[in-house]
Amino acid sequence: MSIALGELAVRFGCELRGDPEVRVHAVAALSSAGPGTLSFLSNPKLASQLAHTRAEAVVLDARSAASCPAPALISPNPHALFARIAALLYPEPPLSPGIHASAIVDASARVDASAEVCAQAVIGAGAMIGARCLIGPACLIGAQVQIGADSRLVARVTVAARTQLGERVLVHPGAVLGADGFGYAREGERWLKVPQIGAVRIGDDVEIGANTTIDRGAIDDTIIADGVKLDNQIQIGHNVQIGAHTAIAACTGISGSTRIGARCMIGGGCGFAGHIVICDDVVITGMAMVSHSISDPGVYSNGIPIEPARRWRRVVARLKLMADRDARAGKSGQSEDPNQQDQDDE
Repeated sequence: MSIALGELAVRFGCELRGDPEVRVHAVAALSSAGPGTLSFLSNPKLASQLAHTRAEAVVLDARSAASCPAPALISPNPHALFARIAALLYPEPPLSPGIHASAIVDASARVDASAEVCAQAVIGAGAMIGARCLIGPACLIGAQVQIGADSRLVARVTVAARTQLGERVLVHPGAVLGADGFGYAREGERWLKVPQIGAVRIGDDVEIGANTTIDRGAIDDTIIADGVKLDNQIQIGHNVQIGAHTAIAACTGISGSTRIGARCMIGGGCGFAGHIVICDDVVITGMAMVSHSISDPGVYSNGIPIEPARRWRRVVARLKLMADRDARAGKSGQSEDPNQQDQDDE
């Protein structure tokens, strides 16, 4: 499909500088855009690409519009406006309502007539699939699962028994929702499995990335609130609660019974100790280890940034020397001269 810039300006309530009859049919990056494509500028680091772009039109803010060589759609939040236009130009493929002949649906399950159940999907006893849902190929829906209207399970998604999904939930391939949590009791040298009798409750407008796992609660439920966005390969332990509109990047691990507030942003590769509480509006940068609760909004980091190998070895050696010095000082009850130690470290 193609759409005129004038129509986009009216539909999304933004200012247009340029010919309203110009039409776009695709989106592209500033550096690779061509005729008929729409691009955007929100990152100042890419501003140098604007002067040379061949895009038919660009979404940007008012400050950047003066140097734009193409028609401009102006918004205080160019990335968000671009996302809305891209969704209009690239709509989800329409459903083909009905149940594929190779799917297995328990007689007690309820599947809305407007939903699509694809090849080799399995839907268990008492499950409820809402209006206009997509249950993609090879998905496994357990007993008593509830899936709200307009949700889409792309392919090979496992939704274990009694898990609840809200409306407009998008789940990417390989995700597992409602697996048993990692719960064991120690008895001598052995571990006894603690039955995981809770469930998983997922709110509206949640997106769950490929191969992400959300464990069911041990007793109470694991809860993912409305609007949460989860990247690929995230592990969420039992009884975790994640507040509304929090976004978590890939490969993060969240231990059991952790509570993360609303509107948080968590970088990739972070690790969370269990039984801690993170307040609303916290930003945690990538590869951080979060070992204690956070009660004040703000930006938090830890870890040592990458260094050339030779410098990194010197940093590690210095840390070891400092630890040895502190150990010696602890034994003797006396402190060494830090200036002399620094000279020795060199």
